Amino acid sequence: MSTETPSPTTIDIGIGGMTCASCVMRVEKALKKVPGVDSATVNLATESARIAVHDAGMEARLRRAVRDAGYEPLAPSAAIDAVDASPWAGFGPVGIGLALCAPLVLPMVGDLFGKDWMLPALWQFLLATPVQFVLGVRFYKAGWHALLARSGNMDLLVALGTSAGWGLSMWLWLSFLWGGAAEHAAHGMAAMEPHLYFESSAVVVTLVLLGKWLETRTKRQTTSAIRALHGLRPDTAHLIGRDGEVDVPVAEVLVGDKLAVKPGERFPVDGTLLEGRTQVDESMLTGEPLPVAKDAGAKLTGGSINGEGRVVLQVRAVGVDTVLSSIIRLVEDAQAAKAPIQRLVDQVSAVFVPVVLVIALATLLGWYFTGNSFEVALINAVAVLVIACPCALGLATPAAIMAGTGVAAKFGILIKDAQALEVAHTVNVVAFDKTGTLTVGQPRLTALVAVGLTDDQALALAAGLQSGSEHPLARAVLQAAKDKALTVTPPTDVQAVTGRGTQGKVGERTLLLGSLRWMAELGVDMAPVAAQAADLQMSGATVSAMAEQHASGAKLLALLAFADEPKPGAKEALATLKARGIQTVMISGDNRGAAEAMAMRLGLDAKDVLAEVLPGDKAAKVAALKADGKAVAFVGDGVNDAPALAAADVGMAMANPNGGGTDVAMHAAGITLMRGDPLLVAAALDISRRTVSKIRQNLFWAFAYNAAGIPLAALGYLSPVVAGAAMALSSVSVMTNALLLKRWTPEQGGK
Repeated sequence: MSTETPSPTTIDIGIGGMTCASCVMRVEKALKKVPGVDSATVNLATESARIAVHDAGMEARLRRAVRDAGYEPLAPSAAIDAVDASPWAGFGPVGIGLALCAPLVLPMVGDLFGKDWMLPALWQFLLATPVQFVLGVRFYKAGWHALLARSGNMDLLVALGTSAGWGLSMWLWLSFLWGGAAEHAAHGMAAMEPHLYFESSAVVVTLVLLGKWLETRTKRQTTSAIRALHGLRPDTAHLIGRDGEVDVPVAEVLVGDKLAVKPGERFPVDGTLLEGRTQVDESMLTGEPLPVAKDAGAKLTGGSINGEGRVVLQVRAVGVDTVLSSIIRLVEDAQAAKAPIQRLVDQVSAVFVPVVLVIALATLLGWYFTGNSFEVALINAVAVLVIACPCALGLATPAAIMAGTGVAAKFGILIKDAQALEVAHTVNVVAFDKTGTLTVGQPRLTALVAVGLTDDQALALAAGLQSGSEHPLARAVLQAAKDKALTVTPPTDVQAVTGRGTQGKVGERTLLLGSLRWMAELGVDMAPVAAQAADLQMSGATVSAMAEQHASGAKLLALLAFADEPKPGAKEALATLKARGIQTVMISGDNRGAAEAMAMRLGLDAKDVLAEVLPGDKAAKVAALKADGKAVAFVGDGVNDAPALAAADVGMAMANPNGGGTDVAMHAAGITLMRGDPLLVAAALDISRRTVSKIRQNLFWAFAYNAAGIPLAALGYLSPVVAGAAMALSSVSVMTNALLLKRWTPEQGGK
């Protein structure tokens, strides 16, 4: 019986009612207490939780835990669905609050002009009480749940602070009615109502509601990238069946179906082009603004836009298996994850509210026992409670991550997790795989030297052995044979020898085709072509050899030379990184002569070339670079490079035009570059640097608001109204600062 532990399953749950970093801590704590939960991460900006569990059927228990903690479990897509609402959605309570508070605030304006417009106490009571206990009921509910959980949050601070202001006003008013008014009447004097603080409590509640509404509107903008990606999915597809063309929901499309796509329509799923030629706009997926030509056999990606021709495709992936679904998942994962820097916020949030309550109590006692009236002491304590709400702390990091990963996705840079985003800005060494990353990856057979055979005979044998292989060099051999219209015999007993080449039988011949190093290991006599091999290598060609296995050993049959071209923009990309003080290294399995010749064309120094590296040894080379204390990023195509991508501090997988490596890239790398543009490497590092900078700015201002505001409030320099405005402003300013990232465009080649 197997005792293996099943892999964790991820469950997403929307969370309604969270207001600050303390709420996040409370929900996470409640979820982690549920038996079977591996981990739980709650994101205030997306208002969602991502829980890793070993039992996919425990979602109901998780939702109950959220509800028991005092919050509302929602559908995971609720935050995204809500963004399509009116820009004024949810403003109703705020508008009512502003209308009720206006008469209470008007006397403050009158004071500036020497006018006494103060309303009678009864009218102040009638205007402030609905704001306090109807519009502000959410603070009491959430604050009560926090108390039951022996925790604290923003709602508790607002409820305590505004209740104290409202209660003090009631006490002063009732005291006047019961004693002061009667005493004045007994002496024949007009009664002067005391100064009340109803306006402070009502205005604070309204300002907090206004701040939360503005915050919600701003959150909607941070989710624009996810909304745009979801919007790429068509609802219907034109299915070609026995009875002709019929429209069906995309959810009913199956792998293998044939679909028609008209000009200007989006491809509903991933497929292979069967009929027609067209230009495809893939800009929302790859960031590439120019349409891409597609002929029969080309791969099509769901969500991209068909150009000028009607085409027919055969479905190869549907639902969650499509590239678009994978991209959406990657962006959602990155936006839901916590950056390592968030640990500091979590540690602070865990003790923040209790500390604030202690400071507020100390403020109350300090002012009272230094000879001030109780009402002055209480108002200053209320100001402390209001100014200290930790909303901005909870939003500082996730808001920046959402904005940064969203704008990066727009330009074809998919950031898998927040850790990769945070680490990328520290990178000072970028190691590139050569073939397919810095070069086009479509080598051509440029020379063939046959030994004991004609050139065509040797080429036919080589092409036969390589039949069915997807290796770039194999494709070059097959294309050369096709150009000469040679007859190719399919091989048998084919076996790939990792890092060396291929062996198999073509007809009655047992052939070996691979690197010169492999030939040397096999004892093949290379003397007849040694000079030619050296010349070809010095010219920058990749040189392979083909031998035939005999009982007495392997005998050389041919020498094959291949040439690749640098990718457009590769030299510029390396120069851009160098200009930023980042060391660039090229790792290649080629012989040193060929590798250094390509490095020269790319503007690299010979010392920055690691040649003759087997695929399995690339990870060791990356580890050696890291051993010098440097932060290393590795850029590869995501297939043979998967170990090196995982070994680097930041793995960047570059998807190629044929789709090879894309799936592996999304799993092995922290960052996926959706188009084969080396300039995106510098762009990825740049958006990382800017996002981390925004996180730090946000955390600085979030802490600065409290660090400056709490002492000022405790010393009596801030009224509760000003404190409420400052608290609301802190959240909005943090969100707005994060949204500035949406203006980012790659400095080099990003469009």
